Amino acid sequence: MKFFSAIDRYIFRLTLMPMLGTLALAASLLVLDKMLRLFEVVANEGGPIGVVFRMLANLLPEYMSLAIPLGLMLGILFAFRKLATTSELDVLRAVGMGYTQLLKVPYMITLALVALNFVLVYWVQPVSRYDYQRLAFELSSGALGASIDVGEFNTIQDKTALRIEESRDNGRELGGIFARVTDEKGDMLSISARGGRFLANADDQNTIILRLTDGTIIQDQPNLNAPRVLSFSSYDLPIDLPEIEQFRQRGGEDREYILPELLQLGWNDQVDQTVRNETLASLNFRLVEVVMMLLLPLLAVSLAIPPKRSTSALGVFVSIVMVVAYHKINQYGEDVAALGLVSPVISLWVPFVLFAALIIWMYWRVAYVPGGQAIGWLERGAAVVGKKVTALFRLMRFTGRKELKRMAEEHHAA
Repeated sequence: MKFFSAIDRYIFRLTLMPMLGTLALAASLLVLDKMLRLFEVVANEGGPIGVVFRMLANLLPEYMSLAIPLGLMLGILFAFRKLATTSELDVLRAVGMGYTQLLKVPYMITLALVALNFVLVYWVQPVSRYDYQRLAFELSSGALGASIDVGEFNTIQDKTALRIEESRDNGRELGGIFARVTDEKGDMLSISARGGRFLANADDQNTIILRLTDGTIIQDQPNLNAPRVLSFSSYDLPIDLPEIEQFRQRGGEDREYILPELLQLGWNDQVDQTVRNETLASLNFRLVEVVMMLLLPLLAVSLAIPPKRSTSALGVFVSIVMVVAYHKINQYGEDVAALGLVSPVISLWVPFVLFAALIIWMYWRVAYVPGGQAIGWLERGAAVVGKKVTALFRLMRFTGRKELKRMAEEHHAA
């Protein structure tokens, strides 16, 4: 018997497309929600638009830690749901293929995605999160090249006030320029010019040149009886760039540590207890999220098979709610453990054991109990509610028709 039979290839095709589609959809929704806020922040800070996509790329690994389990579970769920609704599952069971054999391909996919997710939480997520924080810091500090606000006074190094009326060609051509420069001695230059442009200074990278054209300089010094006025056709005004504070080293937050660093800090008696609590909470959170993926094929199969002669999609809804709710419980458990209120073993691994027991029981009901359903009581309740809602709509529709008929008869009689 072939290790990878035609049925295995068929299940693989049924699983792959829904899984990839769900993965892409979930990641896109999470990224789009963040993209709008990042565009607003970058626009307010005056930074380049390209930094938005760099920041989103650094957020993607963190979003994938939730998108990958959802995509995996829904891919398997939709595959087995199709097998069940088309009666192919009954045929496969009739020829002696049990659920354990049918889950061979889903578990191969699961192991591959577990390895991918482990790499993400081991190294990629901490490093990308640090890069995201670094980009946010550089954006707020001006290291990414914040622009001059047009129509407003801009203060540079507390000694240069600059106002620009208009900017053309992406800031290459400036018009209506006013500048006031003061020094430590109290000397002041007031400069107005029709146009100008910024130029790089090859001799000093901490200074840029504002080349002004067609303007006037008013020089005012304490030792002068009256200000001096000069006209120019071209004048180079050096402007000192503000010093940019260096960003901190990686590891300032527990989610920026890679797993070996978390292990080293979590079991080091010389480290502050608060840091140890945070690192151990983060370590256990990452591990329990990865291990949980091994249960998803069982959960997907348990919720994929609707009752006989039914096409109910309630299992799809319940599966999403269960995975997202469990993820939120883990986040809460991590926060509680980070505060030192409870051990990570209790706040993270006890919910995992309970969740695993529930899933195994649901799978056992479907796989080994004849006619068993994991959420049979929910299906029956949903069916009752659905019938009542349908009857209510029919009653409202019938009553509405009678009312319209009565109104038409009264109008005709009048």
